[in-house]
Amino acid sequence: MFLEVKNIKKSFDREEVVKNLDFSLDAHKTLSILGESGCGKTTMLKTIAGLVEADSGSISLENKNITRLKAENRNCVYLYQEDLLFPHLNAFENIAFGLRLKKVPKKEIVRRVKAMIESLELNGQGQKMPNQLSGGQRQRVSFGRAIITNPSLLLLDEPFGSLDAGKRQRMQFFFKKLSEEFKITSLFVTHDLKEAVLMGDEIGLMKEGRLQVYKDKNEFITDPETGVLDEIEFWDKLMPKEKFKG
Repeated sequence: MFLEVKNIKKSFDREEVVKNLDFSLDAHKTLSILGESGCGKTTMLKTIAGLVEADSGSISLENKNITRLKAENRNCVYLYQEDLLFPHLNAFENIAFGLRLKKVPKKEIVRRVKAMIESLELNGQGQKMPNQLSGGQRQRVSFGRAIITNPSLLLLDEPFGSLDAGKRQRMQFFFKKLSEEFKITSLFVTHDLKEAVLMGDEIGLMKEGRLQVYKDKNEFITDPETGVLDEIEFWDKLMPKEKFKG
């Protein structure tokens, strides 16, 4: 398996926030994780990223044990809900930032950033400052900055939560396009039921620090705990099929 997480536990002030986290993920797949606020989703991501140290258990990425490695040595990128762009750098330089840190040759940086801007559908926006971009454009730049360094794993913490419904939908489909183009492996955390179903090749449900990963989407949909059946029932009652006959 590309990513293997085994028996990870994490507590704060004697409160166990992540309990026996145990799952695996193949390369170039997205595991979407549904859960309400306070269920331990963010702590889980930060533990895998190395931003929080696990109390016990192990994390393996590309057959390498990364459990005790510092965050900067794990080749994981953690993306918050906020885009967190550098306000003093234009879109081009924000995307180029990681490459410059790695001392990639200047010509190679220009080539790769221009190609990324095209993939992000941001042609003509490279010289604009973050405050001159829309929310969706800033989020694209944020993704570009993360993807261009070729991380092994992308950790997404409610990445579209701050966007309005229209921009959120466009970014969902846009991220799926990027995932295919750049062969991204990711964990996608959300509290939105429909987003979880749409974004994941696999789906998990997190409750009170415990994660259950389903064998397929049908198992997820038919489990009463996920809320999908309640959602279907709600819409069936609101818009009965008889209204659309004839």
